[in-house]
Amino acid sequence: MIDRPSNQTKSNRQAGAFSLVEMLIAAGVATIVLTMTMTIYMFGLRSFAAIGNYSVMDSKSRQALDLMLKEIRQASKVVGFQTTGTTRWLSVASTNSPAATNTFTWDSTTGLFTWARTGQATRTLLTGCSQWNFGCYLRAPDANGNFVATTDGTRTKLINMSWSCSRTNVWRVNTESVVTAEVVLRNLQE
Repeated sequence: MIDRPSNQTKSNRQAGAFSLVEMLIAAGVATIVLTMTMTIYMFGLRSFAAIGNYSVMDSKSRQALDLMLKEIRQASKVVGFQTTGTTRWLSVASTNSPAATNTFTWDSTTGLFTWARTGQATRTLLTGCSQWNFGCYLRAPDANGNFVATTDGTRTKLINMSWSCSRTNVWRVNTESVVTAEVVLRNLQE
């Protein structure tokens, strides 16, 4: 007697295999799912890098602002300022002991924002600074409650300023940080 494979065994083998059409459909679906997963992953990496970039810039801007506000609040007068041009600067002086002059300078060509203090080396506060605007105002507001701009530094009581810094990270994502502040000279001598 010759044993021949039964038809049932043969049909079990065929039922367990993929046909060419099934294999192509499975490969197509797998490709679509993998593409979507990689797209979401890359978007997440770009977003994470942008948030990290913004966080670093915001931290540096806050630190620069804290240093500036401390010095300007303690100042007794504005020695001079230039609010236009490629290089803008603000210089304040303190008559307190020890007397010192602090000059904050922004150079639009280099994007550097620096701080020079009497008797100390110039310190870079910010890099990649794309603008710095400020205005000097008198001590008392007008009848409508608006502060009056002045060009006389010795009468300046309020300084309103803003700057923006931007930076591009490795993913070519541009991030920008904008800071605004108003500071009052506490020790203004009148």
